[in-house]
Amino acid sequence: MCTGSDSGLGSDSKSNPDSNGWSRARGAVLKSLVLVGGALLLRRLTKSTTRWDHARIVAESLNGEKFSKEQAVRDPDNYFNFRWLSCPAADMVDGSKVLYFEQAFWRTPHKPFRQRFFMVKPCAKELKCDVEVSTYAIRDAEEYKNFCDRPRDQRPQPEEVIGDIAEHLTTIHLKRCERGKRCLYEGSTPADGFPNSWQNGATYCTSELAVLKNNEIHAWDRGFDDDGNQVWGVKGGPYEFKPAPSSSFNDVLNPLSFASQPLGKRIEGSFVLQE
Repeated sequence: MCTGSDSGLGSDSKSNPDSNGWSRARGAVLKSLVLVGGALLLRRLTKSTTRWDHARIVAESLNGEKFSKEQAVRDPDNYFNFRWLSCPAADMVDGSKVLYFEQAFWRTPHKPFRQRFFMVKPCAKELKCDVEVSTYAIRDAEEYKNFCDRPRDQRPQPEEVIGDIAEHLTTIHLKRCERGKRCLYEGSTPADGFPNSWQNGATYCTSELAVLKNNEIHAWDRGFDDDGNQVWGVKGGPYEFKPAPSSSFNDVLNPLSFASQPLGKRIEGSFVLQE
């Protein structure tokens, strides 16, 4: 029986070369597929974000309707509930995004007191930043009131928008935020700011901007005199604009109480009345 067993094993061994060869070939094919699939997946996961991707993310975050309501409720002595509204207006030849922006008191959203164009594009390669956000005056601001609330065929068209971009006001250079921070991007104007003589003896202004998750925006504008003293703008920190809930347009019917300080006095400290 031992011989029979040996004979049987010998007979099987003659058929093994083909079987083993097929197994090895099949294993090699499967291994190759796994390696190729893994390489493709790794490439997709590690694909770097381009300069224009960063600019797109920032532009999309600046868009939309946002309010500083929570901040105004938390600190009514120093902050108003403002409405921030921005939407795409045109694309420049170089790919820069032009956004229309307006700001109004929450009670009177149809009467903006501030109107601007944002121009968003990647930072130049020689600069140590990711996205450049510049603000420009509008040649005929009255024509653009409530631009984002109007049907598209009742707005100035992109070619008109480009022609109405007027004086350059400020430029902010944004960088990606370090890990662990709440923000996605943050940055500011240069330390010496940009010329501004709107009120109270100001000679220059500075701006800080942070883009957070969920399209939340923090903005802080201040004016300074020649001695570096702050003469307008809030002092406690940036305005915090959070995206409006779907019912926000009806929200203006629900008044907030700001009885702790006269409106006129509080306006002097507001960052928005700086034109």
